[in-house]
Formats: sequence, structure tokens, C-alpha cells
Amino acid sequence: MLSDDERDLEQLGYRQQLLREMGGFANFAVSFSIISILTGAVLLFGYGLKFAGPLVNSIGWPVVSLFTMCVAASMAEIASAYPTAGGLYFWARRIGGWRWGWATAWLNMIGQVSITAGINLAAAIYLIGAVTHKPASWSAQLIVMVLILIPQIAVNLWGIRLTARLNDISVWWHIGGVLLIVISLAFFGRHHNSGSFLFSFRPSADLFESSKLMAIGDRAFPSPIFKLVPPLASLYKAAPVALLFVLSLLQAQWTYTGYDASAHLAEETKLARMNSAWGIVLSVGVSAIAGYVMLMVLTWCIPHGDVAATANDPYPVLFIIANNLPPLLSQIIALVIGVAMWLCGVASVTSMGRMWYAFARDDGMPGSRWLKRVSGRHQTPHVAILVTSALSVLLCLYAAAWFVVTSISTICLYLAYGIPILLKLRYGLKAEAPWSLGRWSKVVNGIAVLWIAIITIVFVLPPNELVLWTMLVFGLMLAAISLTDRRRDSHS
Repeated sequence: MLSDDERDLEQLGYRQQLLREMGGFANFAVSFSIISILTGAVLLFGYGLKFAGPLVNSIGWPVVSLFTMCVAASMAEIASAYPTAGGLYFWARRIGGWRWGWATAWLNMIGQVSITAGINLAAAIYLIGAVTHKPASWSAQLIVMVLILIPQIAVNLWGIRLTARLNDISVWWHIGGVLLIVISLAFFGRHHNSGSFLFSFRPSADLFESSKLMAIGDRAFPSPIFKLVPPLASLYKAAPVALLFVLSLLQAQWTYTGYDASAHLAEETKLARMNSAWGIVLSVGVSAIAGYVMLMVLTWCIPHGDVAATANDPYPVLFIIANNLPPLLSQIIALVIGVAMWLCGVASVTSMGRMWYAFARDDGMPGSRWLKRVSGRHQTPHVAILVTSALSVLLCLYAAAWFVVTSISTICLYLAYGIPILLKLRYGLKAEAPWSLGRWSKVVNGIAVLWIAIITIVFVLPPNELVLWTMLVFGLMLAAISLTDRRRDSHS
């Protein structure tokens, strides 16, 4: 006899193949672990500080949190209507037709690979700094990244039960880690700045100079965008407050990525229509509160209020902790953060593999015959997990700057988030959604789409210019393939 979840899945055109073992908390835990405030907010702390100073945390974080919650709530509503592993791709296909679903799938798949790359590269950079206290070469970072990735792959191949347990642990590990940092710095920190300092604008980056070169792999090239658009070069030389502030928001916005994992794991979640929706919303909400408290305390404890010294240190958060706390306590916190980053990577590999598996299940890409295979013993999409993990390493060989990798993942994922929301605004849902925004739905959906449009423009500007050209080439390739792929029209 079919359960309600299996019956829902059958009505959407699929049979139950993956092991349905996750409860509501485990579903929330996956997205919360991928957001990982101890990864994005920690590693991009200096990036945001350079552009806007303390203001990036006191004002920037809540601004991004508010708009991200609009995106998350809009996605949750659609997830409740279509509880499938394909998530965003299936939503766009069901509401707007095959071509929209196909484009969403590729954006989501590239975003998933790049966010996994960003997470594990961040962990590698951080762990090298925690051990050696100095920057390492790009090749050394890649080697450490691979060493971090291998056990994450092993955990995911073993099955969803082990992955779910680790994600449950990850939630409490992250919350405990935040409390440890906050309490330690608040009560034992040597440096506490004034309240006005927390809301001050103190940029330390030379915006124009830092944007003259565009790196591809290990090679750097003159930035073409300033030659193509001379007024933009003048704007960067003037470095207005508004421009610096919006560029700094990448710190918060990249942290808020990957929460679509709750949707991708719908076929492995019990009571998926409600639990997947709540998983998306609660992961953003809990991260917003915990992240804000942590960032404010870290900013409050910047040694001597020296923003430039902190922002320009290769490991700003470790710099703050080491200058405030005894060595043993500093080392314990460094270890807690490192483990949190590894757990974040585990969850990201889980989500990434499910997305690629779901698209391959519908024969949406080359190699679908192999990518859609599910292992008999552990009921995991093992081929998709292995292939996507390898691609995450290859991506880092192309984009040598870590913040470029984060920008690619942010833009690809948010475009994939935005397409089904935009389609819902235009056509409405074609299925019942037990989790609903009610009469506020269209307003929240509209705000979400507008915010995604804004950050898509902002995060392709220098110093993330490589993202602009990458996305243009990628968009042209998708358009060309879509126009020639006539056989898909019948599936719309």
C-alpha cells in the first residue's frame, strides 16, 4: 500500500526509488548546514569589511536576510505543491514548460557544483590558515580541498541515514559554535569597541585598483569592462558609498545559498509537502538570527577598532579571535569552525547529487543513462555524486579567486530560484500547496524576483568580472542548444 508521500510522487510522474527516511528536522538540517554561517559569514568576513567596514554586518546582514526570506518563502510555497527531488527544475517545467525547466536545471546544476566548490575551497583556505597561520599557494589549497572532499563523498555514498544523522549533528554543532564564539568574545575578549563603531562606514579597499585585473586560472588579464564602459571606470574611481555597500553584500548573500536542498531531498523526506517547505524557511530564519548575533560580536571585538588590519589579514575571524582570547580557547574555536565547514560540505554534496540525478532521470543531459543510476544497497545516486564532486574540483582550476567561485554559485543559484517564482507570478500554481503565503503571496513573490534581479547585476561587476563573461558565454550556449533541441517541445 502506498503512503501519502509515495502517492503524491506517483501523481507527479515518478515512482519511489530513493530511501524515504528523513523527518522534518533532518530536512531542515540539510539546508541549515549548507547555509552554514560558520562557513560563508566567516570566510567572507574580510571581503565585506574591506568594502563597507562594520556597516556590512550591522546593516548589510539584516537587509540581505529580509530579502532572502522573501525568496525562501516564495520557494517554500512551490515546494509544497511539487515535492520532488528535481525541485526547482521540476517546478519551472510543470508551471512554464520544458524550456524553462531545462534552463532552470542547468543554472541550478552549475550553481550546486560551484557552491560545493566554494564551500570546500573555503574550508581548505581556512584549515591551512588555522594550522600554518599564513596563506598557501593555490595548488596547495586545491590539494587540501580534494582531501576534504573524499570523506564527504564516502559519507554520501554510504546512504541517506548516515548523511541525515550528520546533518542533525551539524545543526547543534553550528548553534553551539556560534554560542561559544559569542560568549567567549563577549566575556573574555580583550577588545570591545563602541556602539557607534558597529554602525560606521569604514572601507579599506582601493576599489579601482583592485578591479583592474581579471584572473582565469593562474593567469591575469586587464579588465575589459572598463574599456567597454568608460563611465563605469569613473564610477569606480569615485567609489561612492552606495556602490561599496552593495558590493559588500556578497558576504551575506553567498552565505544564504543552498537552502533549496530541502526541496531536492523531498523524495527522501516524510510528509514532504509540509516538511520541505518549512525546511527552506526555517533554515534561512534560524541562520539570520544566529548569524547576526555572531557577526555583531565579531565586529564589536575587532582589535583596537582597526578595520583595515582586520580586513587585510588573510584570516580575519581567526585574527579577531587570536587577538582577543587565550591560545587554547582560540584553538578550540578554530577547530569547531573547521568541523562546521566540513559538515557544510557533506550537506552540499548530498543536495548536488540529488539535483543532477533528478534531471538525468528525465533524460535531460548527456550521460543521463549513467547519472540516473541508483545503487542497490544504499539507494543513493552514486554516479551523480561522483561526477558532480569531480566537476567541483575542475571548476576551481578555472576560477582561481575564491570570491569569483562564490559569485558564480550565488548568481546561478538565485537565477534558478527566481525562474519558478517568476513563472508562478505569471501563470500561478497548477497544484495545491498546503504551505501557502495566502493573500501576501504575490507581493512576496514580486519582492523576491526584484531582489534576484538586483543581485544578479551587482555580483557580476568588478572585482567579480569573470562571472559576467562566464555567465554570458553560458547563457549563449544554453540559448543555442535550446533553439536547436526541437524534440523537447512535445514535453512542454
